[in-house]
Amino acid sequence: MTMRSTLSAFFGTIGSAAKVASAVENNRAPRSSDLQTLGIDPVEFRMIIGKRAHTYK
Repeated sequence: MTMRSTLSAFFGTIGSAAKVASAVENNRAPRSSDLQTLGIDPVEFRMIIGKRAHTYK
């Protein structure tokens, strides 16, 4: 990986983590793409947090 792509991946991961944290704090379902960026299965995530809310694509 080049330095640029490494930094892009790093900030993309940090951004997804912030979005997921914000969604959970505000009792909203996080986007599936943000969960997948973090290596989290969206279906399993919903089961763990006990929400039946739809995750956005």
